[in-house]
Amino acid sequence: MSKLLLLLAFTSAFMVLSASAGNVVCYFASWTIYRPDNGKFTALDVDPNLCTHILYAFVGLREDGTVSVLDDWELTGLDEMNHLMSLKEQNPNLKIILSMGGWNEGSYKYSQVARNANTRAAMVQAVLDFIDLYGFDGFDLDWEYPCQRGGEDIDKANFVTLLGELKSALNAKGLILSAAVSGGIASCKLSYDIPGVSENLDMINVMVYDFHGAFESFVGHYAPLYASSLDVTDEQKTLNVAAGIQYWLDEGADPQKINIGLGTYGRGFSLADPNNSSLYAGTYGGSEAGPYTREMGVIGYNEICELDSDWDYTWDDEQQVPHIQNGNQWLGFDDQKSIQLKIEFANSKNLGGAMVWSLDTDDFRGLCGNGPYPILNTINQYLN
Repeated sequence: MSKLLLLLAFTSAFMVLSASAGNVVCYFASWTIYRPDNGKFTALDVDPNLCTHILYAFVGLREDGTVSVLDDWELTGLDEMNHLMSLKEQNPNLKIILSMGGWNEGSYKYSQVARNANTRAAMVQAVLDFIDLYGFDGFDLDWEYPCQRGGEDIDKANFVTLLGELKSALNAKGLILSAAVSGGIASCKLSYDIPGVSENLDMINVMVYDFHGAFESFVGHYAPLYASSLDVTDEQKTLNVAAGIQYWLDEGADPQKINIGLGTYGRGFSLADPNNSSLYAGTYGGSEAGPYTREMGVIGYNEICELDSDWDYTWDDEQQVPHIQNGNQWLGFDDQKSIQLKIEFANSKNLGGAMVWSLDTDDFRGLCGNGPYPILNTINQYLN
């Protein structure tokens, strides 16, 4: 083989390796198996070649430190756990991780367990036992949030202690430790010793989304990449992806451990005045529920892309995100264009990869004309 052919072969191999570099961490939400019609999502609907890690969400925690199975029927009757593990037959490099917590779990139990050495030790052992039972490759802690929602001020230090004990036990067995953390700067200041958190994690999944939603009485995109000129207060200017990621970096987090959080859904509003749809326009509640997610104010990308063409599409040049409107219904979401821009931002900051919440609201069936998993494929196409 000539030197030129050798060089071309080496270059080609390097480009393939470079293209696949970076984490694509995908949350699998167990309850989606109960959704109707084309929204029903099971473990066997997962494409195992589009994710480097799949996080099984969620198990819970008891106050004695033991693992609480939130839906035993989903594990035993529907056999979803074994179906999830079978994905490794298609992709032997895939890592499947147990995730504990979530918004509905609250903070109180985690605060109580983290404050006591005995209950921390019980939690570590219970996690190891559960991982061993099902064959997980690691553990993800989604405590929302230390020092908040029933937590205490001492949570900030105790969270780092708990992570250190988990990481020591998990890494000793070749297992991964990750955590989902807030991307809101005000929340981060309350909850995290960022250098300590970074030191004691293998991956940091920063949830730079849900900055706005129907929990407020005005219009705001759930995950703008950048601030708008209509953001006038200091806090408003921080409620965006770029500011949240930059805060973690400025406070000392290892960029290679950070995965930028991306959504495959949107948040919507019912406008008080259909003729006023600008940011901070008044609303009287969430948008109408979608047919699959069935929750007012929240809608999956797979539901959005199926909507009739009479919705008006608007691209916000400042925030670098889209929204659509039909009458008094306003939906802010991420599409392939905004996801590409967010991935390019992550690349520019030398981040470790992306985290996706969640697999079930991408257009996983490919019903909207761009093939299955258009959001997830965009992430893979542009990451690094």
